[in-house]
Amino acid sequence: MNPFACVASCEEKKFYQALQSAMPSQGLFAEKSWRQSPEPFFISEQLHAKLERLGALLHLFNKACDLLYRQSVAGKEPPWIAALLDRGKPKELIELARDKIFRGETSRVIRPDLLITSEGLVICELDQIPGGMGLTAWLQKVYTALGYEIIGGPEGMLEGFRSMFPRVQPGEGVDIVISQESAMYVPEMRYLVDSLTQRFPAIPWRLLDPEYQGTWASYVYRFFELFDRKNVACAPLLFSRAQAGEMIITPPPKPQLEEKLLFALFWMKPLEAFWRRQLGERAMGELKKMIPYSWVLTPEPLPPQAVYPQLEVQSWNEVAHFSQKQRELVIKISGFEERAWGSRGVHVGHDLSKTEWTLALQGALEEYEEHPHLLQRFHHSLVQSHRYFMSDTHIMAMPGRARLTPYYFVSEDKVTLAGGLATICPADKKILHGMSDSTLAPLALEKKACQIS
Repeated sequence: MNPFACVASCEEKKFYQALQSAMPSQGLFAEKSWRQSPEPFFISEQLHAKLERLGALLHLFNKACDLLYRQSVAGKEPPWIAALLDRGKPKELIELARDKIFRGETSRVIRPDLLITSEGLVICELDQIPGGMGLTAWLQKVYTALGYEIIGGPEGMLEGFRSMFPRVQPGEGVDIVISQESAMYVPEMRYLVDSLTQRFPAIPWRLLDPEYQGTWASYVYRFFELFDRKNVACAPLLFSRAQAGEMIITPPPKPQLEEKLLFALFWMKPLEAFWRRQLGERAMGELKKMIPYSWVLTPEPLPPQAVYPQLEVQSWNEVAHFSQKQRELVIKISGFEERAWGSRGVHVGHDLSKTEWTLALQGALEEYEEHPHLLQRFHHSLVQSHRYFMSDTHIMAMPGRARLTPYYFVSEDKVTLAGGLATICPADKKILHGMSDSTLAPLALEKKACQIS
């Protein structure tokens, strides 16, 4: 037998049976599986407190990003900022994003992808349209019933989702529109809608496909990326109704807020005064500890006397010739493209040969006009052991790296941590996401868990 495997106890066998019997008939993901665990992912009270604070900080960051774009459009900040964030977007979508009716609106759900490193938490991405909400709601309910102190409690995700629509009246309803691109998430969103209907029966909740052309509710949750809007037949009607003030739609149709390039803008010296004004010294300092240093991959040459900060080189050609140790960097496509989600369009430098790295860098620079990319520091997440069910009779303790995804919901500027999910991937994986050999577990509180500074 594998030295990391053991026979499940009677209680663990009962736990496994409870997980299987509680699974919705349609499952939670289309054509996707994951490993189930006999326990949640435990976090310390210290880390829990840090996650509680993080939501308001990220909401403040989102609001600042929105203001930076608007002030760039208005000429109060450099115009190159809006020009950069608008690259590759059609004119009509840019005009829609700038409509005054969406002024100040940002996503009402915030989900950072967090790595646990030896230096603390690192935000590798900030997802404005996250999957996993239905799954996390199910995990909260099941693991709470089995006796664990789950972050958010048994209905945290349901309460959080409901809080995004504080002014909805009984009978008005909330519609969730999902695209074919997000078809994998249909089962979990169906579970979420069914659970919301049971929890808040006075509000009609509906999950609608992209072809729907009937009568709409007054509130809509957009569960599709803006690059995919042409494959969502009802999108033009939704956006026109929102522009006319006939409905509230969240996240707002602002593709600039879905760009990873915002992390690179955060680190730019010329914009330091803006971030300090909008975030404050303390919040800015906290974010600097968590947001990886990032650069925009632009083919425009630097002046002869200039270098890229921290890289201390004058051209990307020099970066292409970095040694493997120097290549602890990641290339990511920024947004508004199907490769920009689900860990596609990501190249980890020290995991590639020099030739592969050079080609990835050249390809990113060549796509700058339509699909900007960013270069980002790679941070190593800590290896820790977590158990999963091999079967109903055996359990494996797997050394792995965890990605934490807390879910925050915004209700009239009040931010609430509603729950969280841990994705524990095999230790040899560089990119952490929900692959079939990863373990998914809800976050739970334990006093003697690992401490994160």
